[in-house]
Formats: sequence, C-alpha cells, structure tokens
Amino acid sequence: MIEAGDKLSLAKSYVLVLVVWLALYVVTMAPGALWQDSGMYQYRIWNNDIEGNLGIALAHPLYHLIGIAFKYIPVGEFAWRVNLISAIFGAVTVANVFLLLRLAVKKIVPAVVGAMSLGFSWTFWQHSAIAEVYVLYTAIFTAELIFVLKYVQTKKIGYLYWLGLFNGLSIANHNWGFIALACFTVWWIILLAKKQIHIKNIFIIVLLWMAGAVPYEYLIIKNLVQTGNLSATIASALFGNSFSNQVLNTSLTSRTVLENILFIGYNFPTPNIILFIAGLIAVYKIVKEKTFANMLAAITILFFVFAFRYKVPDRYAFFVPFYCLFSIFIGLGSFAFLEKFTAKEWPFLVVLFALFTIPVYMYAPAMAEKANISLGVKRQIPYRNDYTYFLQPWQMDNDGPRRFATEALREVDLDSVILADGTTVYALWYVQQLDGLRKDAAVVSAHGSYESPIPYPDESNFEKLFEEKTIYVVSPVKGYCPQFVLDKYDFEKTGVLYRVVERQALVNQQEIIYE
Repeated sequence: MIEAGDKLSLAKSYVLVLVVWLALYVVTMAPGALWQDSGMYQYRIWNNDIEGNLGIALAHPLYHLIGIAFKYIPVGEFAWRVNLISAIFGAVTVANVFLLLRLAVKKIVPAVVGAMSLGFSWTFWQHSAIAEVYVLYTAIFTAELIFVLKYVQTKKIGYLYWLGLFNGLSIANHNWGFIALACFTVWWIILLAKKQIHIKNIFIIVLLWMAGAVPYEYLIIKNLVQTGNLSATIASALFGNSFSNQVLNTSLTSRTVLENILFIGYNFPTPNIILFIAGLIAVYKIVKEKTFANMLAAITILFFVFAFRYKVPDRYAFFVPFYCLFSIFIGLGSFAFLEKFTAKEWPFLVVLFALFTIPVYMYAPAMAEKANISLGVKRQIPYRNDYTYFLQPWQMDNDGPRRFATEALREVDLDSVILADGTTVYALWYVQQLDGLRKDAAVVSAHGSYESPIPYPDESNFEKLFEEKTIYVVSPVKGYCPQFVLDKYDFEKTGVLYRVVERQALVNQQEIIYE
C-alpha cells in the first residue's frame, strides 16, 4: 500500500494535525463559567489555589499552575481562557496519537484513523471543551508512549530521561501517572538486569522524575509538616480525603458492567470499532519493536481494569486514558486491514467511518430524551438539558451556568442566603466575584475548597438563621439540600431557586392552638 501522504515530513504532518484539532476544540469549547468540578477548577485558578481542600490526590497542582499562567493571557474572558487549556492539550493528545502511529507503522492513513477515532470520541472531545484535568494528563501520557517507542527504535538513553521527567509531570497533574509508572518501573528494572542501561542511568531517571513531580511533592511535604501524620498524608496523596474505597473497589454489578460497555460503544459508534480487535490480534505482527507492543498491551489492560471497576458517579471520564490506547489499537487495526484489503476505496472508507460519531452525537440526545431513557440524574438544573449536556461532546452552547447564576442572584431578597450544592456553587461565586453581582447575598456550600461567607448552617442553628434571613436552595432534592431542611420545611419556587418556607402543616397546627 503506497500513500501519497507518507512522504510528508513528521514535523509538518504533526503541526497540521495539531492545528486542525485545536481549531475544532476552540470552536466547540464552552464559552465561560461551568458546573461542578470544572467550575471549581476555574474558581481555584482565579484564587491562585493549587492545593484545594479535597486531599492531595485531587489537588492536580500542575494543571492549576498552568491555569494561573493562562489567567494573565489578555484574550477573552477569564473562564474562556481556563477552558482553552483543555482545547490546547486535547489537540496535543490527538497529534501525539497521530505521531505515535506514524512512527510505529510508517503510514499516514492508520495514523489519521487512530487520531480521528480519539479526537471525535464523546468523552475525550467533551473534556477537551471544558475546564478539566484529564486531557492535560493524556497529552503527557501519549508523549511518554512516544518516548518509549523512540528508545526502543534507537536505543538512545535520552528518551528514557524524557520519559522519567514526563511521568513525574503526569503525576503532578493526576495520579493516573502511577499506573503507567508501574509498567515503566518493571521495564527499567529489566533493562538494568540485561545491562542495557546502568545504575547511573536509573539515578538520572529518578532525579528527573522527582523534578517533574515537584508540585505534587511540595503538597505532600507541606501536608506532612502541617499534620505530622505520615499515614494520613500518604492516604491523602494516593486517594484524596474520601476516595480510597472507590479507588480500591473490586466489586462489580451487572448494571456497572452494562454501563461501562455502553460508555465504550458510545465513544466509538462506528464500524471502525472492529479495528480495535484487529489491532489487538495483529499488534505483534505490525509493531516490529516487541518491547513496545508489550508495553502497549500491559498499560491498556491496567487502564481498562482501573476504569472498569472504578465506582464514582462520573466514572465514564476515567476511561479517557484507555480511549487513547483504544484509538491507537484502532490505528494499528486499520493498518492490518488495509494491508490485507488493498482496494483503493478502503482508505477513504475507514477515514469516512471515523466521522460517523458526529451524526450520532447530533441525534442521540433527542432520541434518548424522546424515549425517556434515564441518565441517572436526580434533579433538573435550570438552563441545562441533561441529554444534550451529557450526550453531546461539543460545548459551545454551554452558557447555562452563567445564565443560571445571574438570574438566581438577581431574584433573591437583599442579604439573603443561598444554600448551593457542589454543581452550582462555583458558578454563583464566579458571577459574584468576577461580574460583581449581588455580593450582599451569602452563597454557602459544604462542598469543595472554600470557606463560605457565613458558616454553613446545621440543624442546631438553622431555625435562628431562618428567622433572620430569607433562605433559598437550588434544589429541594436529597443529596443537594440538607436533609433536616427537607424534613422540616417546605419550598416555594421563585424563578430558578426555591425559597425555604415554614411547613404548612405546622403553620395550621399553630393557628389552631392559638385560636
């Protein structure tokens, strides 16, 4: 199979892929403030906070350091600039997958198919369009895989040094880096045992790893000095404050298995998904460097197992590194397929198939909504259609957080209190701080890293607060509102919020006693 594009230089083709995907992600990324963790990251960056208050494992200090630098770029509004980080590193990841495949198989079409498979996949595209830490990780991780391949091809020790540095950087961003580190460590030990590298090389790799991981190490040392508790610091560094059970989970339900299969299928809803199997089967025939093939297989298995048995509500996002590897295997599978089926129409068709995700994502949300398929969402948030919000990867119309927060703050009484949940609180704080809207309103939350303007009320002091101020909640739903408030009070819809009012049964009973 001869391709006209195969002679295009690696550098030029890499830049071309990078520019195309950066343009796509910038055009389709969210315009401003966001819900939930994305909103929290925006708020943390605004406050120059690289630590947070959810544990070291959830601090993601490298991402926030980059965000603080982006904060001072004089282009667009602040939240847009934070979202831009994901667009850039999402494009870098896609370009890295392209480069890796081109280096491995020396052909353009398989590299294009693998890159497109990742770039157009639901979860990856979505997280390249919002403020999130995941695609920064994948940009670093895919670079690590390139260093592995280049070392195996050239035996130049410098690639192992780059690998050590970049893995340290990856861990400074996300603990996923430890999964790849486990494979790299075994490989380095084997290389040392075979005398292909020396102990001084290992020493340099470790030093460079430590240099890359400095932001993470800083938080560990700071926490240890402040608490004096080594075991608690280690737990925080590995699991955060409250996620050890989820990280170490070994149980699966039939529903979890089904949902995970649907996640994977929805990310690759094209005939090219079959090429993943072809790539798995043929990897040792296609990739001449068997060490690299072994590394791909091992890391793919580890990331798959980690994500498949992970147990958090947004676990679909934890498949992102696996999807990078899945797309690489699709690229390898397309190479094997095109080597066997040489008709000139096939390269065009496999590239065309990679575009099939776009019409799927265009129509799937409306079809799911019409069929009343449950997405597991417990409540509706104003200005957010859950079907399009969750099932469409592009986010350019995602202005709901700012619209909600602006309307909510404008409609509340003077000096009132809003009990906000983790999904909505950061949008409210964002509009208060950056837009200067209704700073008299006390937006309080029990979520995240920041101290509320007044202490978050509990059952012992809520009644006194209720007598003094008008209190609103975002959603009178279990899990999003204090249970004692749900048990003892009623709610009156006022615009996008609910005003807390006395329970009518209690009012009637008091009137009878008075009479």
